[in-house]
Amino acid sequence: MSGGLTPWAPPDVNRLEQLRGPALMTAYAKQAVSSLLLAARLPAGRLGMLPGFLIVGAQRAGTSSMKRALSQHPALFNPILYKEVHYFDLSYHRGLGWYRSRFPLQARAGTTGVAFESTPYYMFHPLAPERIARDLPGVKLLVLVRDPTERAYSAHAHEVYLRYETEPFERALELEATRLEGEEERIVTEPGYASYSHQHHAYRTRGQYTEQLERLEQVFGRERIHVVDSEAFFQTPEPVYDAVLEFLGVPHRGYPPFKAYNARARSPMPGSVRAALEEHYRPYDEHLAKWLGHDPTWRLRAGKLQPRSV
Repeated sequence: MSGGLTPWAPPDVNRLEQLRGPALMTAYAKQAVSSLLLAARLPAGRLGMLPGFLIVGAQRAGTSSMKRALSQHPALFNPILYKEVHYFDLSYHRGLGWYRSRFPLQARAGTTGVAFESTPYYMFHPLAPERIARDLPGVKLLVLVRDPTERAYSAHAHEVYLRYETEPFERALELEATRLEGEEERIVTEPGYASYSHQHHAYRTRGQYTEQLERLEQVFGRERIHVVDSEAFFQTPEPVYDAVLEFLGVPHRGYPPFKAYNARARSPMPGSVRAALEEHYRPYDEHLAKWLGHDPTWRLRAGKLQPRSV
C-alpha cells in the first residue's frame, strides 16, 4: 500500500464523571459488559500473557494508528476491551494479576504470539519506567514523536473534545506552568496520587521529548527503545512498519490497511502562538536530533534544514 494513511476518527468515550444522562448509563453498561467478558475469558487460576512490547507515547503522535496497524498482525495481541490500560501510571495499585487479566491467554496466542498495549501517558509519567522495568524485564518500547508545536495544539483540541479542558489554547499555555507546579514531585512522593493537570494539561511540556527519552534510556538502554517519526509513518507507512517489525523481531506477514485514527479538525493556530512555540522547542529539537543521530522530519520540512546526521 502507498500514498500515506487515510483519516478515520472513531467516537471517544469520556470519563464517567464527565458524562450525564443516557451517555452516563451507556458508559456504565460498557464498563459492566467489559468486566463480565474479562471474567468469562480467564478461567480461575489462569492469567493472561504479559506484553513483550509497549507503545509508551507520545500522546497525539500517531500511537492509535500504530496500535491499529500492529494489532492486525496475526502474531500480535493487544487488550481487546481497552484502548489504553493505564496500569503503570494510574492503576499500579491494582496489582499484576489485574494487569494480566486484560490480555489473552497464551493458549489463544500460540507459542509465537506476542502481547502488547499502548498507553501514551507511560512516557511522561515519572514512575512508569521503573514500574515497567520491574514487572516486564526485557520488554521493548515503541515511542512515536511528532512536530511538538503541532502535537501541543492537537493535544489541546483532544482535551477540549473530552471536556478535560475549558480554556482556549493560548490561555492554557499561559496556565501550564502554574497547573503543573509541584505535580511531578507529588506523584513521586505519593505513588497513589493521580494528577489531573499532569495528565491532561501538559501541552508544551510533553513535547520536550528528550527529557522523557533520556529517562527511558537510563532504565532500559537505547537498544530496547525504537523511535518512530510519526510524519514519516503517516506519509510512507510501509518502511516505518518494516523497521518496527524488525525491531520487535516479528516476522513479516504483509501490510495491514494503514489508516490515521483520531484525527480532529481544528482551526489554524495563530501565527504568534506558533512562532513562540517553535522558538521554545528549538533547543529541545536540537537535543532530540543529537539523541536520534539525525534530524526529525519537522526540522527538515519547508527547507528549515538540509538532511544530515548529527
